[in-house]
Amino acid sequence: MPALIDIRNVYKIYNPGENEVRALDGISLTMEYGDFIAIVGHSGSGKSTLMNMLGCLDVPTSGEYFLDGQDVSKMSDDQLSDIRNNKIGFVFQGFNLIPSLSAVGNVELPLIYRGIGKAERKKLAVDALTRVGLGHRLDHKPNQMSGGQQQRVAIARAIAAKPPVILADEPTGNLDSHSGTEVMGILGELQAEGHTIILITHDDEIAQTARRIIRISDGQVVEDFRND
Repeated sequence: MPALIDIRNVYKIYNPGENEVRALDGISLTMEYGDFIAIVGHSGSGKSTLMNMLGCLDVPTSGEYFLDGQDVSKMSDDQLSDIRNNKIGFVFQGFNLIPSLSAVGNVELPLIYRGIGKAERKKLAVDALTRVGLGHRLDHKPNQMSGGQQQRVAIARAIAAKPPVILADEPTGNLDSHSGTEVMGILGELQAEGHTIILITHDDEIAQTARRIIRISDGQVVEDFRND
């Protein structure tokens, strides 16, 4: 079976020429199905650019990116949108919930874009919220929940359609240590169930929860090791 993610000699160059910035400088990586990977780096290291590339939010200046066997590096915006909807669940530091919607409504929203019918949408949303321990908060809006609960809603939204990849960008950044530990525990359980978890973080302690740690500096991979 080919790798889930296969990045080959990828560059992302801003301002080409005399003052160019190589946000990604010839990165090659493979990631397997069902792994738990932390991508670690300081601000300006290139980790956010790499996250955007992995999440099909951006395309490389040059190089190839295969996701689940498809070359996504040269796709149009519409094609990339379809890939994001079907292959990737996003969890962000800022939760990105719609304040006027309930927990169920927030989880259902991306399922609408996937064309899933109302009854199935509701079932998937309730199942996902129950999975993250919020089966009793289905009708609560974000302002009626703690930060940890809001992030669990965001995780439920990411997993509801069962995408192969969960991309978590600093998911504990706005949480207290207890809530952060709970969120990392949920991500670990999802990996054990078969999801591929890619965690973007600047926090070495958080990174240690992953099975593989990839360290980025100046747009290059400077360390890549198993942490099993």
